[in-house]
Amino acid sequence: MIKPSLRASLPPDLLALDSSVGEAFYRQIYTRFRNAIADRLLKPGARIPSARALAEELGVARGTVEAAYSLLTAEGYVETRGQAGTIVTLGLKPGVHATPTMRHRTVAAPTADSPAPISMPMPFQMGLPALDAFPRKIWSRLAARSIRATAPGDMIYPPQAGVAALRREIATYLQLSRGVACTPEQVFVTSGYRETLQLITGPLLKPGDKVWTEDPGYQPTGQVLIQAGMTPVPVPVDGEGLQVALGMQEAPRARAAIVTPAHQSPLCVSLSLQRRFALLDWAARANAWIVEDDYDGEYRYVGRPLPALKSLDRDGRVLYAGTFSKVLFPGIRLAYLVVPESQIERFAAAGRTMFSGSPVLTQNIVSDFIAEGHFARHVQRMRKLYGERRKIAADGLDGLLGTYLRVDPQPGGMHLILRVRGRRSDKALAAAMRKDGMFVHALSQRAVRYQTPPALLLSFTNIDSAATMEALGRRILKLLEA
Repeated sequence: MIKPSLRASLPPDLLALDSSVGEAFYRQIYTRFRNAIADRLLKPGARIPSARALAEELGVARGTVEAAYSLLTAEGYVETRGQAGTIVTLGLKPGVHATPTMRHRTVAAPTADSPAPISMPMPFQMGLPALDAFPRKIWSRLAARSIRATAPGDMIYPPQAGVAALRREIATYLQLSRGVACTPEQVFVTSGYRETLQLITGPLLKPGDKVWTEDPGYQPTGQVLIQAGMTPVPVPVDGEGLQVALGMQEAPRARAAIVTPAHQSPLCVSLSLQRRFALLDWAARANAWIVEDDYDGEYRYVGRPLPALKSLDRDGRVLYAGTFSKVLFPGIRLAYLVVPESQIERFAAAGRTMFSGSPVLTQNIVSDFIAEGHFARHVQRMRKLYGERRKIAADGLDGLLGTYLRVDPQPGGMHLILRVRGRRSDKALAAAMRKDGMFVHALSQRAVRYQTPPALLLSFTNIDSAATMEALGRRILKLLEA
């Protein structure tokens, strides 16, 4: 337990974490320490409790406190002195006051298309992995090693296609985990999904070309195509994924199809084997391209992850797009594209014209992270953790909100679908939840041409406990009853 003298030196509200605000405990600890340091309640040189002692006092896991301390250390608020413990950084001058905790501030409601402009994840925010479970110590060690090893050659402009070591590690990983047989030369590193799409549209498509897109689907896909002068053709999705037959009726001579076969975005259904073969057959006959967006293919909770569509490609018509944002963290801004062997030179030329490359340091860190086995172990841990958090979220929502909403069971993905019972508007409910500080999407806003039943899309990846879920569920219930 914390000694009375040490307890007296801590911020008064630090020992009473609030599970009702929907903010992860490690963020609450981090923010309160940061505020206390900024307010000079904790002065430079003041010793703070050990992670073990504070975890016992607060009744949380030791890793929760360590995550908060890691953030404080990374930002220079505290420093470790070995056996002497952790202290507030000596010589620290008062700065801009830190951001207050969520319950003490007003958050501008985000729009349906863009995340809230804040420095911490909002409850249910889509597209974010479990940030509290990321192996920061390992990452920091690899980053420090890469910095120390920086040579003059690493300081010039980065290779447009990506660092050779990272391309090699990606190719090896995809062969072992996703069944994608490729060489490092086929791998092109980009700064994200949008840049990946831009790289594809340059060499392979021209203005006016028609491209199949999923409906409902991921909105930025259509936006990028329109900006590039292409014509998106919405193709409806059902329980077996993209309805290939309807796509052939609507636009048989389309030049490409962009699909999410593992877990369709946003319905989370998997493209059936029969439709996979039908799609590949259409592409071969129509001389068209298939862009496989495998944004979270690793996360399947019923059986093993499905093989990638690319693994079935025998005619070289599939381009495989992956990202590190969903597995590591979005701030890394790294993605990749695997192109058919026949298209390597064309994409290399396009990359030299269109892009200046991603930072070498970041690529080196990710390369080492994969090479030393940390990436594979992290994916395995996250698959288990997400399975647990998915169940916590589904059970909590069903128990509290079952009268109003129905959890749609899906085999994988990083978000839940809540079907709205009755005649309620999912858009109105989503807007009310965003105003209340919860970040959700309305399914109907993802539809382009074909109507969908009202439903809410919300992520479960950062729901850290049943208590957190219950508190959030009661906030939703209050909105529904109002």
